[in-house]
Amino acid sequence: MPFSIDFLDDGRVLEWEATAYGAVATERDDYAPRFYVAARNPEADLDLRTLESVYDQHPDVAATETVARRPGFRRDEETVLAVDVAHIDRVTPLARQARQLSDYPVGDLACYNVDFSREFRYCLETGVDPTPASELSTLRLSVPVSETSNDVYGELSVAGDTVTGSPTDILTAVQGALEAYDPDVLVCSTSEIVPTLYEMATDAGVDDFSLSRWPDVDYQQLASRSTYSSYGRVGHSPARYNVPGRAIIDESNTFFYGETNLDGVLDLVSRSNKPVQELAWASIGNVLTAIQICEAHERGVLVPWNSWRHEFYKPMGTLHDADRGGFIFAPEVGLHENVHELDFSSLYPNIICTRNVSPDVIRCDCHSDREDVPGLGYSICDDRGYLVDVLQPIIDARDEIKAAIRHEKEQDDPDEDRLVELEGRSGALKWILVACFGYQGFSNAKFGRIECHEAINAFAREILLTAKRQLEAGGWRVVHGIVDSIWVTPDPDVDDENREDLETLATEITERVEIRLEHEAHYDWVAFVPQRESDAGALTKYFGKVSVEDEFKIRGIEARQRSTPQYIENVQRSCLEQLDSTRSPEAVLRHLEKTIERLHAGEVPVEELVERNRVTKPLEDYSQNTQNVAALNRAREQDLAVHPGQDIEYVVVDDENSSRDRVALAHESIETYDPFYYETQLVRAIESILSPLGWDRTDIKRELTGERQSGLVEYNSAPNK
Repeated sequence: MPFSIDFLDDGRVLEWEATAYGAVATERDDYAPRFYVAARNPEADLDLRTLESVYDQHPDVAATETVARRPGFRRDEETVLAVDVAHIDRVTPLARQARQLSDYPVGDLACYNVDFSREFRYCLETGVDPTPASELSTLRLSVPVSETSNDVYGELSVAGDTVTGSPTDILTAVQGALEAYDPDVLVCSTSEIVPTLYEMATDAGVDDFSLSRWPDVDYQQLASRSTYSSYGRVGHSPARYNVPGRAIIDESNTFFYGETNLDGVLDLVSRSNKPVQELAWASIGNVLTAIQICEAHERGVLVPWNSWRHEFYKPMGTLHDADRGGFIFAPEVGLHENVHELDFSSLYPNIICTRNVSPDVIRCDCHSDREDVPGLGYSICDDRGYLVDVLQPIIDARDEIKAAIRHEKEQDDPDEDRLVELEGRSGALKWILVACFGYQGFSNAKFGRIECHEAINAFAREILLTAKRQLEAGGWRVVHGIVDSIWVTPDPDVDDENREDLETLATEITERVEIRLEHEAHYDWVAFVPQRESDAGALTKYFGKVSVEDEFKIRGIEARQRSTPQYIENVQRSCLEQLDSTRSPEAVLRHLEKTIERLHAGEVPVEELVERNRVTKPLEDYSQNTQNVAALNRAREQDLAVHPGQDIEYVVVDDENSSRDRVALAHESIETYDPFYYETQLVRAIESILSPLGWDRTDIKRELTGERQSGLVEYNSAPNK
């Protein structure tokens, strides 16, 4: 089972298999990638013979044949044209040429199985399983931020050891590590390390330097860098490179490796047929699509190049009813004691599987008289949808992994390596399950359908309302609920002997809705935070003390925000501990005052004040002199390339300054910081903690300056809003 597949310029393919004695390459010279051409609509008249004769004369076409395939889940088998291509790089150009033929007598055609990534296509078409048969060896190469724009590195971390000196010194250290570790995977802080090392070797006259395991090819560039926008968020995709015989994981361009670990990546490799290197750079949607494509392939269904599914007709009233999200109960602002959190296990994926919600069966023609979706009247076919077959194995696998994690943690001497593996795998599967719902409403999803998105939300609203009614009937009061979670506390108007056991109620609700309702946590207290400019509760901002455990659950406030400096997070968490132990806002403010004094005394390490913010556009497009602009100006001054979609890290040293001297970049030698700026950030963070108790920023500042009058609001008298 090869863990990596390389494509050479002459058309040969190298399959690399990891063994206990190193990687072994197998050459293939008979592989021809394939795409398909079919009528765009089943009733369209497509002249396949003319099209076939055109392709047979093309120098990039290896062969053609007419075969029977399904151009869609809602279409039966039809005669389509299969086009075998001489080289994998020519698939997309040939498909583009086919589109142009739609303007001629050939007919209205569509292309299928076109835009697959290279290694994934190979595994799909040849039946190769890219799951490594042996453990993969790794080697990490990391370059400091200050070196990233240099053509020659003066410093490089190799397997955790920092190497400095001449290019020859650095290249020798890298070559020595390659010989010592013989890595199957190169983990790079940035993929630009690959071409830079080769350029250094050329300039230094080091002829025998090579990262590659194949003597004839050093490296290949697979894609150039690009900036993109998705749902209003700017992202950056760096250039991608390939080194024959080794998979590259670019730490600046990997989601699953960054959010989980190599075990999580390998678990998804086995489910998606995307080898390690492609899985590492792929997005959640990309991996989910690959798993769906594998299921479609098993069913003989082709994959459209572009999604052109129209939205089914529906009356205006149905449009209004369908255009809603999950059900949300507005949180009761304030601090609530003795709170229990209940969560539906993988609610949206389980709705898909228990209600058979799938693009190929929603609003089917054969059951158009039925109203299976509550409130919308959509029908769902009795035939099992393909999406159920995609998700049910993942749901079952994650349940098994979570059970194994619980079992391991209950042991007197838990196996930490085993826990790391299980948690990595569980985290990877979690992200796939999280994304499967939203992807149904994504306009570019290969197999998504907006009616699925609407139906899932409709079922979810009904399920949460059912749970609310049953919990309240059992003597519990709902203080908050959002999508798949619900928080309850004992109803004070119900006697304890008349209140039903919460575990029993959860079991009854589970049986009724056919999705497991789990007791997530018991809290000594939970505080729901108001919105900044309103008394209404913020839907996703809350914090609470977990009962019996020495931990807090925090959502939405500064300690969970990626841009928050470490010092601000530490102070906010320590103030939470003060609130828990003293139940006094004044005690929290006394602790805050001490941290502010330490801040003004210059005792806070500057590395704990680093902010990380995303760059959303080129420097020239900013109209205000923000901190990001100051940081970008400093980066440009140092010839550091920071592209839209990337993060920039800095410390605020003089917030009143409007020039680049307002901040210092995190990698610079920083001797001072702006204490007044960070004091403001601290006050804002503590406002998040005390606002549920009736304190706002003005109250906090008055207390800190000694201007607040006596009669302060005490914890026990603070109203629950």
